[in-house]
Amino acid sequence: MPKMKSHSGAGKRIKVTGSGKLVHFRSRRKAGAAFASTPIRGSRKQRRRHAGTAEVDVSDRRRIRRLIGK
Repeated sequence: MPKMKSHSGAGKRIKVTGSGKLVHFRSRRKAGAAFASTPIRGSRKQRRRHAGTAEVDVSDRRRIRRLIGK
């Protein structure tokens, strides 16, 4: 049986913390940022909510661990 390959796209988007948690970047952060004159749309509250990172949902952990090979 050959070795399992990790999913390179998932590996770039999801990180494993020192305590073993899975962390991902929040979505909708770069929408509109590709054009210099276009600001990131949405209210200040929405922009703040989508900033930073979040922990991977419990129901997805097993599947994602398999993808990144951890």
